Amino acid sequence: MLYLELDRTHGRSYTKQIYTQIRKTIFSGVLRTNDKLPSTRDLSKELCVARNTVLNAYDMLVAEGLLYSLPGAGFFVGPEIISKGPPAHVKDLSITSLSDMSLSNDYINFDSGIPALDLFPKSKWNRAASKAMNEAPVSALGYDDPQGRVEFREVLSIYLKRTRGIECKPEQIIVTSGTKQGLTLVAKCLLNAQSEVWIENPTNENVKKIFSYHTDKIYSFEVDEEGVQPDLFPKDSEPSLIFVTPSHQFPMGGILSVKRRFELIQFAREKNCFILEDDYDSEFNYEGFPNSSLFEFDMEHVIYAGTFSKVMFPSLRLGYLVVPPALVPQLREWKRLADHHSNSIYQIALMRFIENGDLERHIRRMKREYKKRRDNLLSMLHLKFGEKVKIYGFRAGMHIVVEFEDVIFTNECVNRLLKSGIYVVPVEKHSFKKNNHHHQIILGYAQLNDQDMARGLEILKTEIDNNKTVVS
Repeated sequence: MLYLELDRTHGRSYTKQIYTQIRKTIFSGVLRTNDKLPSTRDLSKELCVARNTVLNAYDMLVAEGLLYSLPGAGFFVGPEIISKGPPAHVKDLSITSLSDMSLSNDYINFDSGIPALDLFPKSKWNRAASKAMNEAPVSALGYDDPQGRVEFREVLSIYLKRTRGIECKPEQIIVTSGTKQGLTLVAKCLLNAQSEVWIENPTNENVKKIFSYHTDKIYSFEVDEEGVQPDLFPKDSEPSLIFVTPSHQFPMGGILSVKRRFELIQFAREKNCFILEDDYDSEFNYEGFPNSSLFEFDMEHVIYAGTFSKVMFPSLRLGYLVVPPALVPQLREWKRLADHHSNSIYQIALMRFIENGDLERHIRRMKREYKKRRDNLLSMLHLKFGEKVKIYGFRAGMHIVVEFEDVIFTNECVNRLLKSGIYVVPVEKHSFKKNNHHHQIILGYAQLNDQDMARGLEILKTEIDNNKTVVS
């Protein structure tokens, strides 16, 4: 009998758990091509679940091509699973964002969301951190407030009002260990197996994974050049949560118009649901003024997620949620259960870093530098590829999306590029619907100097010209 273990404590879908565990078993090689799976009747008895629960999981795997069925014989592992793709260590890198992996400095890394770490003012931060440690009260050395130190939240509330126009009380802020934890806390607080979650398509793959642990009812809506399109929302549905990136849609880069922002807010009010606004890189807007946050328009239906990973450095592991007052007690408790509190000394150090103006000076410097790097990347792309390339999302942020009409960025293509020395992420990896974005890749530029960008684009051009198998 196939060994599976179901989590029966948090109301998670048994169908999704069975599907996920069998899928993992196939990809790990434990189950091989043409291996027979237990019958739906036997597995349902073994797991003490309804037979239809197992059948639905099998059907999902059949739809993905991982299983096939023979009438009267049962379900078997698909014939192409083992033969697909290059060696595992390369394949794993190609299907995962490097924000979850590591890569040596020998590679040119076009992954998104990585700041110019070599330009961070380490000496200034070291002074702030040293001062924080030396002056820290005893309470900061023990188990601290799960919600975040109150003095840090007070400074952060003033900073948000000054830089983003967000008026909130310190009591509405939950300090997190980055955006992923913020989203996880919201999911634990608001979702159950019956909850509907609406997300943009494409959207960050990690977002889909986080929500899928809590509900199977995740529905995606196509974005256009402005981002999410509220007029596509079905009027007869009742979502619990709508996830959006309005300041700079990830990954396509659309900036949501004020008209659509109002439409989105109005929809949330009518349905009495929450909007989770991920404002991950709003500091870097290169054309005009930054748009207002959704939180400014409605403080009862919008949860605002922010991070310091993009403006400082990812290993800092500090982010925050700004939430409606009614959600504070439950989110605070989930944070306490997750890791009790985020690093107290770093909270104090960051508070000093904000108070003395070092953070805003660093952001202004990086905004100028990233705009320069963006302009250089755009110029290089046009020079090397001319009219063959289409570019999205260049008005803001730390990455662009590039489309080549005659190229399909398959796993094999991405692996060849990796072996040649560059790492890129296809937009398709973040898409709910396959083959909608297979001509597009994400090119992050914030962490790359001109020489690396030029060398990386030359490798990209060589691979496209020489490998006819990637051309449709």
